[in-house]
Amino acid sequence: MTQPFLGEIQVFGFNFAPMNWAFCNGATLALQQNTSLFALIGTTYGGNGTSTFQLPNLASRAPGGIGAGAPATTPRVAGETYGEFGHTLTVQEMPSHNHSMSVYVQHNAALLTSVPAPGSALVTPATTSPFVAGATPTTTFAPTAVSNTGGNQPHENCQPFLGLNFCIALQGTFPAFQ
Repeated sequence: MTQPFLGEIQVFGFNFAPMNWAFCNGATLALQQNTSLFALIGTTYGGNGTSTFQLPNLASRAPGGIGAGAPATTPRVAGETYGEFGHTLTVQEMPSHNHSMSVYVQHNAALLTSVPAPGSALVTPATTSPFVAGATPTTTFAPTAVSNTGGNQPHENCQPFLGLNFCIALQGTFPAFQ
């Protein structure tokens, strides 16, 4: 491997940080022992800036680019964390949709069921107009036929991922500015 730039981040498939590298796990470093690295990243990822600074924390996170990634997106700055591990949908976020029901006037035993399921149907006698005002019901829907659902709980909101180690070079060539 060639000499890395100081502060360069690499991905490694093994379970340890190589010599002169550190895991990108948000560790706090002493500024006095790492002045060159501090000169590059400062307190972008945390620390008090007088005696300590922190490394980037990519533990359980995906890296993201800085700037505006696409039209109409919020520009991101280095060190900013964004996204969420779980999300509870609100009514405003749900796509507009409906749940339809089929009513058949001919008897079809293959479609009859006591528990609603995909393909189930409500069958009425050919002489009855279904869902007319004033009609006296002879039975009730199963409780699961038409009801609210959901528990207002967050769902996982992570892209598929593979566990790898992100490490930052603690020693190397100081990058030149253009």
